[in-house]
Amino acid sequence: MLAFILGSLLVLLVLGYPMLVPLLATTSCVLLFYLPGADPGVIIQQMIGGITPSALIAVPMFLLAAEIMTHGQASDRLLDMVMRFVGHVRGGLPIASAVSCTLFGALSGSTQATVVAIGGPLRPKMLSAGYEPSFATALIINASDIALLIPPSIGMIVYGVVSGTSIGELFIAGIGPGLLILLLFCIYCRSASGRMGVSPEPRATARERIESVRRALWPLGFPVIVIGGIYTGVFSPTEAAAVSVVYAAILEVAVYRELRLRDLLPIAVNTGLVTSVVFVLVGAGAAFSWVIAFAELPQLLINETLGLTPESGYVTIMTTISIAYFVGCMFVDPIVVILILTPIFHPLAVAAGIDPVLVGTVVTLQVAIGSATPPFGCDIFTAIAIFRRPYLEIIRGTPPFIAILIGASALVITVPEIALFLRDLAFGG
Repeated sequence: MLAFILGSLLVLLVLGYPMLVPLLATTSCVLLFYLPGADPGVIIQQMIGGITPSALIAVPMFLLAAEIMTHGQASDRLLDMVMRFVGHVRGGLPIASAVSCTLFGALSGSTQATVVAIGGPLRPKMLSAGYEPSFATALIINASDIALLIPPSIGMIVYGVVSGTSIGELFIAGIGPGLLILLLFCIYCRSASGRMGVSPEPRATARERIESVRRALWPLGFPVIVIGGIYTGVFSPTEAAAVSVVYAAILEVAVYRELRLRDLLPIAVNTGLVTSVVFVLVGAGAAFSWVIAFAELPQLLINETLGLTPESGYVTIMTTISIAYFVGCMFVDPIVVILILTPIFHPLAVAAGIDPVLVGTVVTLQVAIGSATPPFGCDIFTAIAIFRRPYLEIIRGTPPFIAILIGASALVITVPEIALFLRDLAFGG
């Protein structure tokens, strides 16, 4: 049965079918041919059940808030503020790009929205300053993946729903690894700028810096709302998402007046289309997960194929989990990988006594790495669509950044406090 599942998924993907078809086709075939006693209607039941958790309401809310800000001034004001402070140092422009991706990720929770909002204005600036096109593109793609770690993270929301892990704790735990990756990227950008001989931007005056901070105060309120509200217990992650939408709409319509009320309708429609794709995948993934759990395939895969048991040891289990998610996201959508692999590996990690929040943070980090890794990382194709550059040019500069991300992953596994310190501080773990 395991060979049939893996083979059918691979064949349908190679034939070019969208991920929904391999998931549902494989689920239906397993149910009909290998579990004939099961009611086929259970597929519909599981799909509906997969999208009913209230925590998933946060996904369209954060997507809508990100869409509103992408069409407004929030991202531009953040970019301007960061450039005023770091533009004059060696590597200041790419460092500003990495910091801006992190800040916008704290507003949107979406890697692809970050590629669009930050990559659009900053990539041309880096090219005109003399940076290599492959370096500029790879930086935008990989720095945007910090959005999966810095709250609000859509990947963490999906993982929390599938595994039953606290989404609020996952949000807080992602901050440490996200800032670690940002620091490593900044160090590399400084070194690469020296190698390419790019001169820094002129130093901004104190007045210009103060003015840029004043202009960016409203956008900086987003992470305060999300992180501060969850930390203080004022509202849940789902409620924080709804507040973010209201805040974004008031900011862009009433404060900046960049958008009009009628502009919100097409933005909401576009968000609805993206949300529908996400929820259909979540539903199909829930049905697929139920079938493989009912057939006891996780135990077969882990115990017999991989030889893993709760006694295998922390390093072995976490390394295996990391490799599985990383490789999976190189080929298919991150949400699908989370839906398929989490029911397999999460019970093993919990049985081994590993903190589920740490597991979720490491999984999210691997998903972020895989999303920007050839051959089929989803952010690569987002960059191809936005920058209109060929595939080989897009991926040429990615290896150094992927190496940094893998090193950061090893650090988080080796020193769990990088992720758990803030979680324990916030939740008394």
